[in-house]
Order: sequence, then C-alpha cells, then structure tokens
Amino acid sequence: MDTITAIRTIRVIRDYADTPLTEDEVRFLADAARKTGSSKNVQHWDFITIRDRESLRRLSGVTQFAKHLPSAGAAIALVVDAPNPDHARSVLWDLGRAAQNIALVAWDMGIGSCPITVRDFDLAADVLGLPPDKQCQYLMALGWPADPADLKRAPRAGGRKDYDEVCHTERWGQH
Repeated sequence: MDTITAIRTIRVIRDYADTPLTEDEVRFLADAARKTGSSKNVQHWDFITIRDRESLRRLSGVTQFAKHLPSAGAAIALVVDAPNPDHARSVLWDLGRAAQNIALVAWDMGIGSCPITVRDFDLAADVLGLPPDKQCQYLMALGWPADPADLKRAPRAGGRKDYDEVCHTERWGQH
C-alpha cells in the first residue's frame, strides 16, 4: 500500500478478533517505531511490547478510554524519561511520530490500532515494571479487526474538515 492510500484509508479499530498477534508481528511494529526520526536524533524513548492478556487487562485501567485493550491482540507502550520541562514538547512530538508509524505500518499489515493516552502513570509503571525515572505516556492497542470489513470501511461523511477551512497560504485567512 502506498503512503497516501494508507493515510486516506486508515481507521481507528477498537473491536478486535480473538487472535493474538505473534511475537514477530509485534516486534516488527515496535521496530517501525524505533526507526522514527526524532528531534536532534536524541531518541528519548523506549518501547515495551505487551502480549500478556493479564497485563492488557490491567493496562485498560490507565484511562477510561482504554476499555477495549483487554481484547487487543497486543499493545506497545511508548515510554520516555520522567517529565522534563526542557524537552517535553519535542519528546511528545517524537512520540506522536512513532505512534503514527506504528499505526500506518499496522494498517499496511491489515492490523488495526488505537492510540491511548495514559492518565494513570503509576498503574502503567507498575504493570510495565518501569524504573522511577521512566514514564509511559501512550499505548498503542493492536489487533486483527473483529470485522474484516473495517479495513475497507469508507470514511464517515464530514469526517475531515474541508481544505480551505484549515489550510492557509502564507498568512492566516488567505486561501
């Protein structure tokens, strides 16, 4: 699949088939994150692959928006140094890029994904065995879609704002 097709067709998937992802599949997706460019090539990240059902169940408590995580085939935790105001923006920017790489490569493989913003950092640290100087900011839920038609689902009408509504030329308000 070419990149623009992936960007145009990708869908967030929260309903997964009862089929775990293999270790090799999850490793391939984590490697896509690892290969992401980062600000000044600092690479302020670590990635933890999770396939254990009990860990996925426990991690579903990191936010109210992670209730689908126990049914996922796997997840990848995006971990950084505990918050540092000097690099917080670039680190979050870099993690977003890594998460998008995971999502796009998963989509190309026919695997659904859903990003999850961690709110309960202590719970995530406990489940993942993180040292005190590390923090899990995001999780990427991954799994084979329960309904394979979701891979071909058309975008919802009105799903994206019109180009001229959000894109400007040279200055604000110029189209």
